[in-house]
Amino acid sequence: MSTKKKLHKEAPLLEVKNLQTAFDIDGTDYNAVDNVSFKVKPGQIVGIVGESGCGKSVMSLSIIKLLPKESGKIKSGEVIFDGLNLEKMSESQINKIRGKDVSMIFQEPMTSLNPVFTIGYQLQEVLFNHLKITKQEARLKSIALLKSVGISRPEKLIDEYPHQLSGGMRQRVMIAIAIACQPKLLIADEPTTALDVTVQAQILELLKEIQAANDMSVILITHDLGVIAEMCDEVMVMYAGRIIEHTDVDTLFHNPKHPYTSLLLGAIPKMDGQAERLSSIKGIVPSLINMPAEGCRFANRCPKAMPECTTITPLLEDVGQGHEVACLLFETSRPKEGVRK
Repeated sequence: MSTKKKLHKEAPLLEVKNLQTAFDIDGTDYNAVDNVSFKVKPGQIVGIVGESGCGKSVMSLSIIKLLPKESGKIKSGEVIFDGLNLEKMSESQINKIRGKDVSMIFQEPMTSLNPVFTIGYQLQEVLFNHLKITKQEARLKSIALLKSVGISRPEKLIDEYPHQLSGGMRQRVMIAIAIACQPKLLIADEPTTALDVTVQAQILELLKEIQAANDMSVILITHDLGVIAEMCDEVMVMYAGRIIEHTDVDTLFHNPKHPYTSLLLGAIPKMDGQAERLSSIKGIVPSLINMPAEGCRFANRCPKAMPECTTITPLLEDVGQGHEVACLLFETSRPKEGVRK
């Protein structure tokens, strides 16, 4: 784990304010992202961690307005990128920013590329959409991009199809597409999913090199705390659609506050331990249709739960030095009576 903390004093490049994203299920809206707020500053790598089903990917798709139109929608909140409110933009306006100033590496490199088009076609499509460039220039730039992500035979691979590549090579192509226009913000959603350990390490090292070379901001979504420790400056822990802890990465690992975060860290295998069994977190993340209407959403799995945890909804509060936690154990301003929502 890195012990160096970067200082980011600039104004935020991205500011998400009270974002609420819902899905229509049988005519009823269910919130997958519930009043989430955070900032990403220039050159900063912010990690988002949590179990599957916590809302991490939905939040990233909400930022760049790629939710499924037939069921997903942003109910409220703002996404301010470089001074622009993305949520108020039309599809044509957001298309000028998406892929150019904000790019995304999607999950599953095996399925993210279109199988019926060559690698070169899919790379050049991004370039033609955002740059005034000739076909020859686009081909040369595509070859250079493939080379920059560590592909050794780009002149040949550019004319190949995704099925001819390994998972690691496909992920490198996805990274090349994402950085083609030198975006200010890169959203990487589980960028090492389905890759073997050696390839994962190579992909993460590549992302670090690209981020450093371009001073790019990165939102890194993962369920792997080892990746968070290796890559990030700050980290947000999500649970059931809400951010429940937010701090710098060193503080999170050395002084976690929320019981859920402590349990996640406790479940990491330790090389020097004598335990015969791994720790686990009982229960599962509540589904959208079974989300508690009030109280802490982790209460039924929490070993430190109090009776009021099922009726009082904790707010994300600063407990010192920018360390934010949403837990009644650390609240400084509980209501005297009633339910706070």
